[in-house]
Amino acid sequence: MKRTHPCKKILAATVLALATGQALADINIGVVFSLTGPAASLGLETRKSIELMPKTLGKEKINYIVLDDATDPTNAVKNARKLSGEDNVDVLFGPNLITSGLAMADVANEKKVALLSQAPIVPAPDKLKWAFRVEPLADVMVGRVVADMKEKGVKTVGFIGFSDSWGELLLKALTKTTEAAGIRIVATERFGRTDNSVTAQALKIVAAKPDAVFVGGSGTPAVMPHTTLRERSYTGPIYHSHAVANKEFLRVGGKAIEGARLAVAPVVVAEQLPDGHPNKPAGLAFDKALEAKYGAEARSSFAGASWDGWLILEGALTSALKTAKPGTPEFREAVRNALEKTTKVVGANGTYTMSAEDHGGYDPKSAVLIEVAAGKWKLVK
Repeated sequence: MKRTHPCKKILAATVLALATGQALADINIGVVFSLTGPAASLGLETRKSIELMPKTLGKEKINYIVLDDATDPTNAVKNARKLSGEDNVDVLFGPNLITSGLAMADVANEKKVALLSQAPIVPAPDKLKWAFRVEPLADVMVGRVVADMKEKGVKTVGFIGFSDSWGELLLKALTKTTEAAGIRIVATERFGRTDNSVTAQALKIVAAKPDAVFVGGSGTPAVMPHTTLRERSYTGPIYHSHAVANKEFLRVGGKAIEGARLAVAPVVVAEQLPDGHPNKPAGLAFDKALEAKYGAEARSSFAGASWDGWLILEGALTSALKTAKPGTPEFREAVRNALEKTTKVVGANGTYTMSAEDHGGYDPKSAVLIEVAAGKWKLVK
């Protein structure tokens, strides 16, 4: 009888296992952040949480493939195509900008791999199936500060924001929420993320004499409008979007941004939260882990959003592993289906419940109002 060489037997068994879907494969998560460029202060914060995420899930190894889009949507698309094609990732994670997120959503739908965006994207209905988000929509956070304006008796507000999709989104949210609150927008000015001066815009805002000003920016570029308004003798309250909530904003702004108010995820002031706040335990635990690795005051809502993204994804991956193997179209589909069924995931930044109609599900009750006091974030309410 002809004997088969042992090596051939091993090879045949391997081929059979591959053919029948029994081969083990790592879980691959493709991460795209803005690690350089104007949005680097956001991307570097979100990347911090990647270092804290587990390297295994059950018996499966997890690989995080991190790429930089350099704050450029074109690069974000290139990265998404590489990750979903060459690297065969099971899910896309990131990016930081809405423009990049919407562009990556196109790739996610084309390649049929779920995108869990760190930017608050709202894809077109035909692009919704494979696109999810962690960040709350602008209406939620802007509405929180508008409620504070109303309580303070503000009747008019000026807007100075980015001349891009983020600035436009914030202006739309401000317009919608101020109309509902009976507050009138009396000045609207724009500036670029890399502009060196906003003096002309600030003078127009001051001339309109608004009771309050809302700065529609993010990260360190949002400091300049605030400081310029103060230099031009504007003394009214100045509000910001939640996208400024990191230590670099505090460092660059210094004393000039004292009193700045914004709505933010609870993780930023976790220890200041009342004991009954549902996100306090998760926020405290995350802040402890983050600061143990990166030092005191390393916390930010961006790092918190990235971590909450993992908590949401952990449940989806765990569910998907029950029916399919990583690296297969079936696993990608199972991850997508599980993400859509996310229910009451309590994270550091908020609580999330998704559905076929809502691929974000951030609970508005999670948000808190804070202000800059003595160079630090202070809980207002």
